[in-house]
Amino acid sequence: MNRKDYISDQEVKWCQGCGDFNVLKTMQSALAKMGKTKHNTVFVSGIGCSSRFPYYMDTYGFHTIHGRAPTIATGIKSVNPELDVWVVTGDGDALSIGGNHFIHAIRRNQDIKILLFNNEIYGLTKGQYSPTSSQGCVSKSTPEGSIDYPLRPLTIAAAANASFIARTSDNDPKHMAAIFEAAANHKGCAVIEILQNCVIFNDKVHEPYNGPKQRKENLLYLEDKQPMFYGTDMGLKLSGLTPEVTYSSDKSVLVHEVNTSNTSLAYMLANLSYPQCPVPVGVFHQTQRETYDQLLDKQQSKEKLKKSQLMRLLEQNSYVL
Repeated sequence: MNRKDYISDQEVKWCQGCGDFNVLKTMQSALAKMGKTKHNTVFVSGIGCSSRFPYYMDTYGFHTIHGRAPTIATGIKSVNPELDVWVVTGDGDALSIGGNHFIHAIRRNQDIKILLFNNEIYGLTKGQYSPTSSQGCVSKSTPEGSIDYPLRPLTIAAAANASFIARTSDNDPKHMAAIFEAAANHKGCAVIEILQNCVIFNDKVHEPYNGPKQRKENLLYLEDKQPMFYGTDMGLKLSGLTPEVTYSSDKSVLVHEVNTSNTSLAYMLANLSYPQCPVPVGVFHQTQRETYDQLLDKQQSKEKLKKSQLMRLLEQNSYVL
């Protein structure tokens, strides 16, 4: 199979230059490379520009209601655990009206993969500030600049004890494909934040750190068991419980650990922001534990066994209570 096998017959209706195009192409290529079958793959979305995604994938798909995509996806996976279920959502859809559903899908560890497109703006409704918009963001709903503190999506994932946490950028297809593949191979709830560009209402919002000329100095590429080096000669260390920028020659530079027993390191990394610190990308955290659908199947199997034992007892026509 190749990417063309996953292209639907629907016209792609995103603005010219939108970062969503790269995400779509990368996902189609990644699924083909992994040999995923179309009839076994489902994309579920809520409301927003990114939520058009299921129309453009030649797989099964649901375009659902605002903020509730993780809930629909949980149900789909529960009744048919053999399906590969992906959720496509945005910073507004997932973290505003959908905040509840986002958190509980994660804590249940349902075996779904959540792609969170973060462009720090409401694009579909024409440019209002979102839960991830930075302080001072001037938008149609904050003409004097936002006074809100922004949410950092992956801190929520870490606080909800996600079993897989990662971040990538829409302008780096190679890195994005590697993250998609890692998420697909993970058994459990995977949360992937995609730094995405809205060319119309929040153009180049991530450019200072993930632009082609800036990423080398300002992105921290996380690799398991490797020191947290970035830039020409910089690194990251801890001063007490506080992360600090240092030189790469410093022997106290942190070493990344993906497979940890808790999400403390991931939470710390998710809180880092430009320009005070580098912006981490890659897999923050991964651990294996039973998934919601596995636990549900166990529970149902026990109940079926109890029922069959009761029926055998009743069929004896003679029993003692």
